[in-house]
Amino acid sequence: MTQPATAAQQEAPTSAAKSAGEKESSRRTGLRWDVRTLSLLGVLAVLVVVGGITAPNQFLATSNLQLVLTQASVIGVVTVGMTFVITSGGIDLSVGAMVALASVWATTVATQEFGFAGILFTAVIVGVGCGLVNGLLIAYGRMVPFIATLAMLASARGLALQITDGSTQVVTVPSVLDLGARDSYILGIPPLVLIFAAVTVIGWLLLNRTTFGRRTVAVGGNAEAARLAGIDVRRQRLYLYLLSGLCCGIAAFMLIVLAGSGQNTNGNLYELDAIAAAIIGGTLLSGGRGTIIGSVLGVLVFTTITNIFALNNLETAVQQIAKGAIIVAAVLVQRRSMRGGDA
Repeated sequence: MTQPATAAQQEAPTSAAKSAGEKESSRRTGLRWDVRTLSLLGVLAVLVVVGGITAPNQFLATSNLQLVLTQASVIGVVTVGMTFVITSGGIDLSVGAMVALASVWATTVATQEFGFAGILFTAVIVGVGCGLVNGLLIAYGRMVPFIATLAMLASARGLALQITDGSTQVVTVPSVLDLGARDSYILGIPPLVLIFAAVTVIGWLLLNRTTFGRRTVAVGGNAEAARLAGIDVRRQRLYLYLLSGLCCGIAAFMLIVLAGSGQNTNGNLYELDAIAAAIIGGTLLSGGRGTIIGSVLGVLVFTTITNIFALNNLETAVQQIAKGAIIVAAVLVQRRSMRGGDA
């Protein structure tokens, strides 16, 4: 006689089917991200061609390409931190203001007396301090990220203006200025680009190869489910805003090297550029999914567009319209890909 199937035997096909479904879903997700990455690379390639055609003697010059990469480096470091925050389901509108505050605090006469180390330490610690305030308000004060970071934006900008009194603070420390000089380039690569590359690699490893990254994605996907799974959601969010502040501090130091000064207007609209770069790179604004590589490509796309417009003497207004159109297109692609995944 045929023995009735046991409960374990009956559940085995179901488990196998679930496992197969999960693998198929993972494969489709990976395919979508590969397509998006290739698409961004394609857009970047088209922009390079356009730049080469419209301004061949300027755009393709080694000095201009170095400039594009250097300018992308500063906002790129900020975008890496923003990618983590958005992946967790949050937002940080204060990154530009934090860069401004860190840059002016680090370039005061009193700070410059401590030399290179004093400027670097001050920029980083001010950025981390602002991130700590954001994190405490959001994670433990239960404030909405939009409101908390908007308050930080206003406060940091106001404090930066008060410190500078509206004037430019010129850096007089030779070792800081030398870091931005052409003589400091390594194999033709500006030091700021190498810093950006290092931050990108560390960010990618942190998001994709560590428990911290998995917890970030889990919190952004479903905070309550993450809490029930044993993740300290509040502490994780605090760490993420600290990370964003750290990136802003590093970016502030890079901007000091690049500009040779500190101004209360530094970092203007960085929050919009960082959010836009992360979104077109494939990071979901609703959280639960993020990509460092996509964000970096998004930064390069926007920086290249800005450079092409500048070389062709086109109005800033047209440039902003072009950026807005790209953001809208990216969001529509995201929504379509999400519906396709659900199907």
